[in-house]
Amino acid sequence: MSGETISQARGIRALDFKLTLLWFRVRDLFSPPERVLDEAEIEEEFRVLDYGCGPGSFALVAAERVGPSGKVYAADINPLALSHVQETAAKRGLKNVEVIHTDCATGLEGDSVDVALLYDTYHDLENPACVLEELHRVLKPGGVLSFSDHHMQEGEILREVAGGGRFKLAKKGKRTYTFVAV
Repeated sequence: MSGETISQARGIRALDFKLTLLWFRVRDLFSPPERVLDEAEIEEEFRVLDYGCGPGSFALVAAERVGPSGKVYAADINPLALSHVQETAAKRGLKNVEVIHTDCATGLEGDSVDVALLYDTYHDLENPACVLEELHRVLKPGGVLSFSDHHMQEGEILREVAGGGRFKLAKKGKRTYTFVAV
């Protein structure tokens, strides 16, 4: 690939990401991340993994909720998204956000996360079984998986997430499903 072609491809990816950012800003106006995260019941000092964090709408609000003694891991396959999360966290003075570039494994210790967020990502995963296995691995016993994906029907969500025996449905909220690691 020539230098010009590589540059054009990067420009297209950057433009795509800027359009994605715009879409998420519109989404966040109609469904504020604060309201969605209310259902996840995130507390101070928690360790939270936002898997498929995109531009960080949920990760950044979670970082404020866990406070300086907590930690938020923002995981995504897109390096542009992760750069955006880092830049935004720095601008807001949030020092408790760590980004993870991944398409499955996070590199986190097992049984180390209180809450995992999997919002509007599952339908797009290359290997969803691998991701659910990884989330189960990193969640503490009894840890919470807060799940939402508007591309999926309720029956499909329950089959996919709880069907493998790793998670059981704890409650259905207005915006999310809360599963507990078993």
